[in-house]
Amino acid sequence: MTTPLPQAGRSGADSNAAPEARTESVAQFDAAERGLANRLQNALHAHPTAVPALVLVASVILFGASVGGRFFQPFNLSLVLQQVTIIGIVGVAQTLVILTAGIDLSVGAIMVLCSVVMGQLAVQAGVPAPIAIAIGVLVGVAAGFVNGALVALVRLPPFIVTLGTWNIFFALNLWYSRSETIRAQDIDATAPLLQVFGIAVNVAGARLTAGSIFMVLLFGLFWYVLNWTAWGRHVYALGDDPDAARLAGIRTRRTLISVYVVAGMICALAGWVLIGRIGSVSPQAGQTANLDSITAVVIGGTSLFGGRGSIFGTLLGALIVGVFRNGLALSGVDVLWQDFAVGFLSIVAVAIDQWLRKIAA
Repeated sequence: MTTPLPQAGRSGADSNAAPEARTESVAQFDAAERGLANRLQNALHAHPTAVPALVLVASVILFGASVGGRFFQPFNLSLVLQQVTIIGIVGVAQTLVILTAGIDLSVGAIMVLCSVVMGQLAVQAGVPAPIAIAIGVLVGVAAGFVNGALVALVRLPPFIVTLGTWNIFFALNLWYSRSETIRAQDIDATAPLLQVFGIAVNVAGARLTAGSIFMVLLFGLFWYVLNWTAWGRHVYALGDDPDAARLAGIRTRRTLISVYVVAGMICALAGWVLIGRIGSVSPQAGQTANLDSITAVVIGGTSLFGGRGSIFGTLLGALIVGVFRNGLALSGVDVLWQDFAVGFLSIVAVAIDQWLRKIAA
């Protein structure tokens, strides 16, 4: 009659083993979950444009479904492209600077200053338009050199330097223009070349401007420069680890100055496009370009800590901002909440960037 005892013993052993088995199963599930998260992080880290691309597609589908056929009309889609033209061009300049782990708060002020110089020389002083445009571009190059020299040679923080030059360039802009706007009629009569980027063509119901086409070509050019030239590789290396870049033989100071100089030149070209976009030369135009360009770059997946990002990500970021503003406007949402939505997107983009940086740590 002692046979039940071993059975009881086996039952007790089974009950003792069950918690261990459950613990092991939970550990395996947690490990699998962490492995999936790590694989997702690695995939997104290797393809920084994946997130903005998905967000752009999702936002287009969302607004297309909520607004209806109006959103997908060719004219409305081309309008989105027109609205992000200036942000996109200035965003190219901002991307170059942020890739070096810097930031440029003066891009909008440089853009407007250069447009004012072009307009004042061509319309008010009677300088031939091509020469006025060339001088305006040189002003942008000089402004970029000032920023780059202060950051690379004097070793001042980019945020402080460009915050200061933002105010300086804006003050020079108001002084030189005397806060006066040059009207479209005066430009048409004396220097129509200034408005060349405002020329538009109708294609299947869409209205494409020369400025929008120029923006797309500019993105293509700098995609090639950043990915297929030594200078582009040096920019990425400088932002990723400046000490390692210097030990590898890269002239970091010269590269950093060149980045700000190229950014200033791009801002000058944006000033030319701005004249065609608004049809006049206004010293008050483009005041939000500084923050809008940073928003496009951040939403586009470029890391604020430098060394990681894609130029086409900035284009996607600019389009996301344009799609959100356009879709919300068509939905009847107040401008206040449009700004709220764009700000929320910026915070989410930075949070994702911080999450992805854990892979590189």
